[in-house]
Amino acid sequence: MGVKDLDDPKKLAMLRSQIDRITVDDIMDTDFPSVSPEDRLSDALSVMRDTNYQDIPVVENGNYLGVISYTAVLKKGSAKLDTKVRSLIRGLPTVSKNEKLTEIAEDIVKNCCRQLPVLSGKKLVGMVSRTGLVKAASEIKALGEIKVWELMTNPVESVNAKAMLSDALDIMKRLDSLTVPVINDANKVVGVVGMKEVIDANWKTDAKSIGDLQKKSKAQITVESVSVTVPITVNWDDTVKDAAALMIEKNISTLPVVDGEALVGIMTQFDIIEVLSACRERDMLFIQISGLEDEEKNVADALYEIIGEQIVKINKVYRPQSLNIHVAKYNDDGGLTKYSVTGRLYLENTSINVKEVDWDLVRTVSDLMKKMSETVMTMKDSKVSFRQRKR
Repeated sequence: MGVKDLDDPKKLAMLRSQIDRITVDDIMDTDFPSVSPEDRLSDALSVMRDTNYQDIPVVENGNYLGVISYTAVLKKGSAKLDTKVRSLIRGLPTVSKNEKLTEIAEDIVKNCCRQLPVLSGKKLVGMVSRTGLVKAASEIKALGEIKVWELMTNPVESVNAKAMLSDALDIMKRLDSLTVPVINDANKVVGVVGMKEVIDANWKTDAKSIGDLQKKSKAQITVESVSVTVPITVNWDDTVKDAAALMIEKNISTLPVVDGEALVGIMTQFDIIEVLSACRERDMLFIQISGLEDEEKNVADALYEIIGEQIVKINKVYRPQSLNIHVAKYNDDGGLTKYSVTGRLYLENTSINVKEVDWDLVRTVSDLMKKMSETVMTMKDSKVSFRQRKR
């Protein structure tokens, strides 16, 4: 069974059955951190660093109010560290104990979050995390037949070990990613650097704001001086089940993918969860746009119209299964806002990853969908050579 088999109703139903027989009780974490709405941002960040939770539930008098999110906070460079958590609360979907794992996976993909709260009434009784879902995936027999190369992001962006930490930070912001592979001049993976290392490297400062925590990274600090120098990698021809098990064993969320010693892609927990989400029972093509901020949601209808036009063309060649688009926003050197949009399209026999960067969101999505459509049109006669290798 490969990604192509997700288009086979019988095989898809078999995989869905294997996923959804795992219950919320099987994977939820009942020993989780929380903060009060009256705590300070610095308190919440300390909890995140100590527990490795990146979406911390906010609880008042036993009632769940929302979460404070690591990723969202780090985008607020001007946020003061003595700001009350109450003003930074983010609303996320909640989970009931009878909810199916494929539905939970879809909520995590849709909201681009790392944990979701499990409620009984208004009481918070647990947290379901990406890690919990990946642990479930590591136990699903059918995923032992899907290869890493079918899901990995390729090409992948990396940073040289001798580059400045600011270069790695710029990539993270542009890709809306918390981790970047570190390579040497021979394209060999020699480490991994993440936003956690950026924050840790600057934590013991007299910081007043989130921006202050990152200022040191603009100085002459090299990537190799703070990166994790014993990287855990996965081979391009390993199975998704094996990759999931490795993530759980090593307690990591990102795996550089190698061919020998050369970096050829990257696989994350999010990639695996997208597969679980794609298995949810539905009557039509699943299209999801994540990462839109409130001021950008007014163009959502225009984005879906652009996507629909290209999906019609794609459907004439291959039957699409699902499409996930993620929008990230960052500031370039001139201080102007740029959009980095990534898309992953699941087809009847493969998946396609495309990325576009531009100043205008609608134009960026339009260019991305045109590139995706063009890629599909050429796939019938030509495959990427790397993916033509026999498994």
